[in-house]
Formats: sequence, structure tokens, C-alpha cells
Amino acid sequence: MNPWYSLENKTIWVNGGAGYLGTPVVEALDGLAAKTLCIDRGERAADLVKQKGLKRTVPLSFDFTDVKAMPGFIEKTVKDHGLPDGVVHMVWASSGGKTLDQITTDDFDSTMTNGLTPTFLLCRTLANLMKPRGSGSIVLYSSMYGVVSPDPRIYTQPHTPNPIDYGVSKAGLLQMARYLCVHYGPAGLRFNCITPGAFPNPDFQRKAPEFLPRLNAKTALNRFGVNHEIVGPTLFLLTDSASYVTGHSLVVDGGWTAW
Repeated sequence: MNPWYSLENKTIWVNGGAGYLGTPVVEALDGLAAKTLCIDRGERAADLVKQKGLKRTVPLSFDFTDVKAMPGFIEKTVKDHGLPDGVVHMVWASSGGKTLDQITTDDFDSTMTNGLTPTFLLCRTLANLMKPRGSGSIVLYSSMYGVVSPDPRIYTQPHTPNPIDYGVSKAGLLQMARYLCVHYGPAGLRFNCITPGAFPNPDFQRKAPEFLPRLNAKTALNRFGVNHEIVGPTLFLLTDSASYVTGHSLVVDGGWTAW
């Protein structure tokens, strides 16, 4: 791989890396980066590393909603594995399948508290550690529903539109990346968002086959995405090929938001 696009000798963290979108990113990084840290709840990361036979990936267990424990976790992880060159933050929160009328104020507050607040603390803590080095790329994961609203016409029971608290929190991530890129830009740090859409996981596909054609029809490519299609855009933002890209939302949605 050309050094301009290379992640050789780099350490990358993938937070929430054992999920549907995180798995192919971690797999790709395992073959490209010097060291990849896959961080997820419970034993999810360890199970992924074992299942996929990953050689240069270190599994770690942490719940990123635990803001009190986060500074200590970051300090220990940096001490044990070095300061990361790049971070992919895929952790998210939502009230689940509730309708707008069913979502309580506690539900809404929980999504904001468990989604936005930990992300802010993570980014600020790591960025302040990266500043003396003068480099670092942090990639947040937003959503097309941080850009547009769900189309209620494609939903029939038992399916419900993507919940409002999720969309609001993902819109908040887009703005957070802009604020952070401006604040830390003079120190050489970059903050960007991957903004994916229409990536139903295999479990959902099995449970709701009748819904999939309606998803397909919403995209310009007339199909939903497959998880490996998120890898290239994510790696691009991590590498020096994106050295002049910051405060950006890279939309990976098959053209869902184009009309």
C-alpha cells in the first residue's frame, strides 16, 4: 500500500467495534495497522478476535456510557498500548422501537446522556493528549437520520420509524465534530463523521424480509448497504489521504439523502 494511504505503524481504536458495521472495519485494520484495539461491552470484542482469528487486534472490554470510569480507562489504555493515531467511535444509544408518542422524557434524556456526553468526554480527553504530538484523526459515526427524517410512509406495523431521540443525538454528533475540528485544528487534529444509512443487519433482514424492498426503493442505487461497504470511507478518514479533510460528514447511504 502506498505510504500516503498507509496505516502502517499506526495504532487505531475502534469503539463499539464488535457490531455489524464495526466488524469489517476491525478486520481490515487488523491487516493494515500496527495495532488495533477493538473495544466493546462484555466479551464481545474478545469473542470477535477469537472468531475471526485476528492477529494484531487487542480486545478490550469497556462500557462507554460509564463517564465516571472513562478517564481512568483512557489513561490505563494509553499507558498499556500507547496514544492512538486514530479513533473510530461507533457507540450509540437509542430508545429502541418506541413511537414518538411512546418515548418518555426519561427515554429522551437517556439517549442524549448515553450517546452525546460520553462522546464529548472521550474526544476532549484524547484530543488533549494528542495535542502535544500534533496529529490524530477521530472519526465519529453519525447517521442519515441525523440529516433527514424517516419517511413514515414506508413503515407498517410492527415496524416503527427510527426514533426521534436517535436522530437528534446523531445530528448532535455532526455538530460536535464541527466544533471539535475548529477547536483542535490548530494543533493538527482532525474530526470527521461517517454518516451511514440503510445498513440493516442480517438478523433484521431475516425477521423483516417484506420491509427490505421499501428500504431499497428509498436509495438511488435501489439497494441497501452491506457492512463491508463502510470500510473504505472509514479508512480514508483515518489515513493521511484525508489530511486536509476535517469537520466533514462523509455520507455513505446509497444516495438515500440525495432526493
